[in-house]
Amino acid sequence: MTARRFFVEGRVQGVGFRYFVERVANELGLAGYTRNLADGRVEVYAIGPADALDELEGLLWKGPRMAWVRRVERKEAPVLEYAEFRIEYS
Repeated sequence: MTARRFFVEGRVQGVGFRYFVERVANELGLAGYTRNLADGRVEVYAIGPADALDELEGLLWKGPRMAWVRRVERKEAPVLEYAEFRIEYS
């Protein structure tokens, strides 16, 4: 298992981006979370096989229909205990 943290910039809040991430992460069998950040970005923390994380990263660049993604920053992260993928609210 591998864990990565992604920070997505662009028009990614108020367009259903977190719900999109939750759906595709669950389809890929990943665990972790997604949440809005105060600076307008969306954070995604995902745990799973490296190939599924690569696929998730590609989908983050697309996002839902109303989103416009300018940048996806990827960072390797420690593997934490998550049983499922969910939306976290601050």
